[in-house]
Order: sequence, then structure tokens, then C-alpha cells
Amino acid sequence: MPRQSRIDAPGALHHIIVRGIERGKIFKDDDDRYAFLDKLGIILKETETACYAWALIPNHFHLLLRTGSVPVSTVMRRILTGHAVRFNRRHKRHGHLFQNRYKSILCQEDTYLLELVRYIHLNPLRAKLVDNIDGLDKYPFCGHSVIMGNNDQDWQECEEVLKYFAKRKGIAKRKYMEFVAKGVEAGKRNDLTGGGLIRSSGGWQGVIAAKEADIHLKSDERILGDSDFVTDILSRSEESLKEKYRLKSAGVDLDFITQRVSEILNISVEDVWGEGRYREVVKARSLLCYWAVRGLGESMTSMARRLNISTVAVSKSVKRGSALVKEKGLKLIS
Repeated sequence: MPRQSRIDAPGALHHIIVRGIERGKIFKDDDDRYAFLDKLGIILKETETACYAWALIPNHFHLLLRTGSVPVSTVMRRILTGHAVRFNRRHKRHGHLFQNRYKSILCQEDTYLLELVRYIHLNPLRAKLVDNIDGLDKYPFCGHSVIMGNNDQDWQECEEVLKYFAKRKGIAKRKYMEFVAKGVEAGKRNDLTGGGLIRSSGGWQGVIAAKEADIHLKSDERILGDSDFVTDILSRSEESLKEKYRLKSAGVDLDFITQRVSEILNISVEDVWGEGRYREVVKARSLLCYWAVRGLGESMTSMARRLNISTVAVSKSVKRGSALVKEKGLKLIS
């Protein structure tokens, strides 16, 4: 069966799980862990990606991220490539460090954000890296200690999590701590690692009951949310795919987009791909990137290479292009 494509969108909430190949270690000591966190922080800031929870375990790690100006797939590629290169060089090893594909689960925020923060932050306790909640409070390789104020990572969105518990920080921390402590007894939560409806439909018993009643629930391992959320996400993903093939079947490619942008802005084809920050060049680049990425499904990385700019710059161009299309009512094809 072919792999299912990643599902992503600006502002989407993702639970990321990355494991070492053949259950091998991806962090051998604290130097590996601190180097990973330094690189992680740099990439998250550059890509405007919010991180609400994280935990490093010797053979895997968890992240709870919100897509920013760059797709999560691009963010993860930078994180994993950087860590693998450094790890292999430092430990004099060769070959793949991670399992072929990390797990990325798009999550329904209202229902799952706090549940996932708790689940991810309890990982070191479940893995017996700390003895108890008190140990977790100070454990430097998990976002829980940052929320509790015992460690500092300025890229972690602590305030966003604490505001769910109370307005005053002291009260919010205490209530957050009580919330996390209540999750200790729950153990491993398979219902929080994808599958669409398992939790929201009443757990496995709810799923079985629905099946016996001949009620078919929409489920997808890439999505965590209730039926309406899963259906909506899959529908939007399918619409995006249909648009991509509609454009390609109509003969739309990068050359077509270039010509169309040239006509709209009344500039030469060469200027559409031109360098610099001249107003018309910026507009041309914005429309080109928007229609190429959002329409044809070109990757931001490939567009960055073609335009000789950074991936972040492509992402910003896509945003500007989207605004231009909406403001002017522009169409790529009728």
C-alpha cells in the first residue's frame, strides 16, 4: 500500500514522534541532547513554529508543534538531518539514524492540546528516566520543567499552555501540576497517537458499540479528532489534491505560471524570476511562489533553490501571494 501523504496547513497542531532505527539510541549523552535542543530552538524561531510540549528519550522524542511560516515537513527535515549528521560524526558511525518515516498526527486543538501536553511531558516518567513527579519538575530534557520555571527554553510556548489553567501564573502552574499528576495513573495512551475517533467516541468500547450498531466512523492514523474534524480535514486535503491535478491536467506548469504572472504585472518573464527587492519583483515572486506551492504542490525547498533564496523567504512570498490573489481577485486559470 502506498504511503499516505502528510496533512498540513498554517496553524495546524501536530504531535510528532521520531524513533531511532531498530529502536537504537538517538541521544547517547547530555551533549547530544543539549546540541539537539540548541538546533531545535534555532529552527523553530527561524520558521515561526510554535512548540507547546517536548520530551527527549534515549531512542525517540516527541514534539507538539503548530505550523508557522514553513511546513512541518520542512522543519522536521532540517531538525533530523542536522542531528543525524552531528550524531554520526561525533560517534563515528554511518548510515541512517532514524526510522524511515517519523509519525506526524494532525490534532484537533480544543479537544487534545492539553491532553497531549500532559501525555508528552509524562514520557520521561514512563521511561523511568526520573523516579517521580518531583524529579520530572527538574528534568532538563522535557518541556514540563520549563513550564514549571525550573529550566529555560525561550522557544517553548509556556504562557499559551498556562493560560488554560488560570490568569495568574502561580495559580496556573499549581493547577497545571495537578493536571499532570492526574495523568500518571493513565499510563501509556494509545488513543493519543492517531486513529481519528478512538477517544472522542468513547474509547474502544464506543468504537465497538458503533460498529455493532452499523455506524461507520471516519478514522485516519494521520489525524486525531472527532468525526466532524477528521471528515473536514480529509475533505480539505482531497480538495487540495484535486486542484493540483486539475491544474496539471489543464497544462499548468511553472512556465505557464511565469507567463501568467508576467501578463498580470506587465513585466518580462525574466523579471518574474528576477532578484532584488524592487516592488514589482517582490509582487512577481509572491504570485509565482503562491501558485507554484499552493496550486501545483511544488515544495518550498525546490522553489528556494530555483529562486536562490531561503525557504523562509519562499514561505513569506507564499503568504504575500495569497493576500494579493484575494485582494485583487486574481485567477491562475478561468
